[in-house]
Amino acid sequence: MTRAHPRSVTRRRFLQSAAGVVGVPLFVPSRLLGPQAPSNVLRIGCIGVGRMGRGDMKAILERGLQDATAARVVALCDVDARRLAAARELVLSTYAKKGTTPVPEVAVYRDFRELLARADLDAVTISTPDHWHALHAVAAAEAKKAIYVQKPLTYSVVEGQRLVAAVRGNGVVLQVGSQQRSDARFRRACELVRNGRLGKLQRIEVWLPPDVGSGDPKQAPVPEGLDYDTWLGPAPEVPYAEAGVHPQQGFGRPGWLQIERYCRGMITGWGSHMNDIAQWGHGSDVDGGLVEIEATAEFPARGLFDVHTEFRAVGRYADGVELVQQTGEPAGVRFTGDAGSVFVRRGGIEATPKELLEEPLGDDAIRLPVSTDHYADFLACARSGQDPICPVEVGHRSNTLCVITHIAMKLGRKLRWDPAAERFPGDDAANAMLDYPHRAPWTL
Repeated sequence: MTRAHPRSVTRRRFLQSAAGVVGVPLFVPSRLLGPQAPSNVLRIGCIGVGRMGRGDMKAILERGLQDATAARVVALCDVDARRLAAARELVLSTYAKKGTTPVPEVAVYRDFRELLARADLDAVTISTPDHWHALHAVAAAEAKKAIYVQKPLTYSVVEGQRLVAAVRGNGVVLQVGSQQRSDARFRRACELVRNGRLGKLQRIEVWLPPDVGSGDPKQAPVPEGLDYDTWLGPAPEVPYAEAGVHPQQGFGRPGWLQIERYCRGMITGWGSHMNDIAQWGHGSDVDGGLVEIEATAEFPARGLFDVHTEFRAVGRYADGVELVQQTGEPAGVRFTGDAGSVFVRRGGIEATPKELLEEPLGDDAIRLPVSTDHYADFLACARSGQDPICPVEVGHRSNTLCVITHIAMKLGRKLRWDPAAERFPGDDAANAMLDYPHRAPWTL
């Protein structure tokens, strides 16, 4: 008989250890619980409609037009009026083109709190800069909305702890945008490891692409229609420079991705994807984690850009498995045991010996949760109240690994880590870096 790994195991484990929230059920809007519930349409709000947010919004639009995951985008929020208007036009034109009748009303907001105050919204997507994720997601959880949040889950470890508590304390669904969990190749690699097909696991190697280029520090007047102070949010107040925010024309890669006060760089940008797979295969994606980590990294002066470029980090799990993270391409994860190895990346998987990929798993094999469409999985779980393929605890564990690696980069020495307490034992300097001072009034 197949040994299933039910998605609810993550919620159960958390509830058993989180005081004050034991027994809180997942929240499902009452209007979706009637006898005609399958015909009720999920009403979605999108917070952040820039580069990634536009993609998330379009994905929800496309899947929401399918009967199986009926949903409508009815509210949009962004601090940039130009992007907000473009998003509304896209939503309305999409519904008109598909012949949706009646075409939904699409409201726009500059303040996310006004969007979340709507009692008729069932769920939100959060696709804002990293330093805003926790504030937006905690507020959404407290407003009882199902949440799809871009990775990394939060900027800091402490923010992640508070978001886990908010999601579970309010009984809402949260899906992290770690879409590799909905890719059969990544699941296959992890199942090979979890079923011992590689023999005793010895090493996990993670490769991440480097950041490149420099940011023009030229200051300029804040563009009309951009609420720059709110864009800064909890981050320090600094003069406006277009290269430090996002392009005013088009939806190209924004400069904030390479500025440390908003984002930690590729270690969380791509690391949250690949380290999620590393921990899924290792079995420490919900419980456990590294017990020590050391890293070296380059932080060259590049105008406004100050995140790491080249780096290498070596960590160890309590079971002795070594985790090596490093700059390199293609981005991917290699698991190596004493009987074989498997390397998986977006678009490909290979194994040594190659027969590992040809031999089916047995009937009694460990089977990991299955999702074939990350957004559809979110919509289905928003309706049912079940945990999605990448729930909040998983996103927090993966991001925590990335953040403590970044701390090791900055300190340049070996650190001990207690994954249960989520602290560096006896290391005040390292522990002080688990959070940062949030600019008022944007505090948790």
